[in-house]
Amino acid sequence: MSYLPLPTAARHCRAGLLLLLLFGLGACSTAPPAGMTPVTPFDLTRYEGKWFELARLDHSFERGLSDVSATYRAQPDGSVEVINRGYDSERKDWQQAVGRALFTGDPNRGSLKVSFFGPFYGGYHVVALDQQHYRWAMVVGPNRDYLWILARDKRLSTEVRDRLLSQARGLGLDVEQLIWVDQTRQDG
Repeated sequence: MSYLPLPTAARHCRAGLLLLLLFGLGACSTAPPAGMTPVTPFDLTRYEGKWFELARLDHSFERGLSDVSATYRAQPDGSVEVINRGYDSERKDWQQAVGRALFTGDPNRGSLKVSFFGPFYGGYHVVALDQQHYRWAMVVGPNRDYLWILARDKRLSTEVRDRLLSQARGLGLDVEQLIWVDQTRQDG
């Protein structure tokens, strides 16, 4: 996930160059990390819509952002529009990035590649999902340095949170480094 200020084109270019560098230096892997299996079955129609980011491993492209959300929309060409949005309290404005995701194989499997800048893609793999109601998900990137816990609501039950953290530990993810994202602002 990466973010750009909404109103400023100059920041857009600077952030785009940063993304190019990040993806060019190795985030171009689209395969899931070793030992991690994306969920099957996966139903994009049910996954579409807005998700709140409840926890993440720290990365410069999200650093300092609160009230982060991701919205997914299927496109007629088979791709998925991805809109990531968060509030930067230092700049006192909303940041937004629009990307494109493509399935890396069978669309019945929660394994996609996402790009926020040109032809450079990084892996996006749903490794845990509320299969019954699509209310929460756990997503990893191309390696164990990327982890997001997403939910349709701004909070998870303690039971679900503990289950996801246990599963993440079992996958070799450093859950002690998770940032629990503040979700108190009204979307602006």
